[in-house]
Amino acid sequence: MGRLIHFEIHVDDMERAKKFYGEVFGWTFQDWTEYAGMPYFGAVTGDESQLGINGALMQRQSAAPQPGQAVNGYACTMGVGNYDETEAKILENGGKLAMPKYALPGMAWQGYYLDTEGNVFGIHQPDENAK
Repeated sequence: MGRLIHFEIHVDDMERAKKFYGEVFGWTFQDWTEYAGMPYFGAVTGDESQLGINGALMQRQSAAPQPGQAVNGYACTMGVGNYDETEAKILENGGKLAMPKYALPGMAWQGYYLDTEGNVFGIHQPDENAK
């Protein structure tokens, strides 16, 4: 046991966050507000036949993280087919660069961004030629 099965992204503006993750990664959302007792939208991140997990966007319950502070939680990383195209979508949809693209030699391209709510997340494009 102990396998990661669900994630929650805390957001200030639910509609803005749904638009960001929907436009950038193609996620869809299910309204679970009644069940959770607060604004809470289940995030379907891909086809069930693919490796990965689903999660949720939930209403932030306190102040947003301050720019430049250390990560206080988990940083989720999304697998992508084309790093540069995904980065362009992130920036076009209000995301910001946190750590530029770098090579994991012989494995992948990796980088980190801030979403529209100030949360850190990563993107990862497998590429055995990365260096």
